[in-house]
Amino acid sequence: MENKILDAKNSFENELKKIDNLSKLEELRIKYLSRKGTLNQLFDEFKNLPSAEKQKYGKSLNELKNFFQENYEKLKANLEQTETKVEDFIDWSLPGRKRNLGSKHILIQTLDEIKSVFKSIGFSVYEGPELESDYNNFEALNFPSDHPARDMQDTFFINNSFLLRTHTSPVQIRVMQQLKPPIRVIVPGKVYRNEAISAKSYCLFHQVEGLYVDTDVTFSELKGTLVSFAKQLFGDNLKYRFRASFFPFTEPSAEMDIWWQPTGKEGRWLEILGCGMVDPNVLTNVGIDPEHYTGYAFGMGVERMTLLKYGIDDIRIFFDNDKRFLIQF
Repeated sequence: MENKILDAKNSFENELKKIDNLSKLEELRIKYLSRKGTLNQLFDEFKNLPSAEKQKYGKSLNELKNFFQENYEKLKANLEQTETKVEDFIDWSLPGRKRNLGSKHILIQTLDEIKSVFKSIGFSVYEGPELESDYNNFEALNFPSDHPARDMQDTFFINNSFLLRTHTSPVQIRVMQQLKPPIRVIVPGKVYRNEAISAKSYCLFHQVEGLYVDTDVTFSELKGTLVSFAKQLFGDNLKYRFRASFFPFTEPSAEMDIWWQPTGKEGRWLEILGCGMVDPNVLTNVGIDPEHYTGYAFGMGVERMTLLKYGIDDIRIFFDNDKRFLIQF
């Protein structure tokens, strides 16, 4: 027992000399002074000694306990005074660090503004799948399989029956199949076309399409709705025009242009959306009687609207995730 007490004391002393921080000191305390430490193990052995030996080693064991405790407390006090805490390095007189807050992407900001305008005049918002059937994307919209207008859109086909939608018009088909007139909806979402990426085109972009079906719907209502929308987005002094055009799913069809005058550059007419009266074939395809109901539809690119609204000249920058660009908005 005497040798064990002496070995414990010597071992404690040697390890104590190597302690230079509170973390190591705590490890030493656990090793020697905890419930399962060296000191308690010696006291457990002491309990089993004969009475004569208890008298012999009891004093030595208590002296060892005091030795451990006193030296531990002394070193702990010294380390607490000399060990510098992290808080001591903080200069409270310095200005605080600015935390940058995120915001909606500029395209989503424009999309929200477009939706807000149409919702304020009674349009509901519907969304649909980006993976669409060929029927909903083309055939139901008056694009037969051999129709030359299919060549207007370079399509990402998944197989013979499904594709990545080239416009959000298939959601209009879904809505007309599910709801009865009157129907007044806008359909925002991503669309995909197999186009070469350039400053003016991208393989992915966002569209908002609108549809209104009821009795006695006229082209004049369509024109009034779009002019009101464009003025709310671009300002009351907007100069606009409508030109005859062609879309398989509307007849008659038109494109709406606005006069664009960038600072220091020559002004020109720019197309902002396509529109027209819903073709009777489309209404028939979804089970709506074209003899009783009429409707109008329109579609616009959110990227195009954003380019014009903020005077940006390269569509690719919307998808670059360049923080120098994004933080401006």
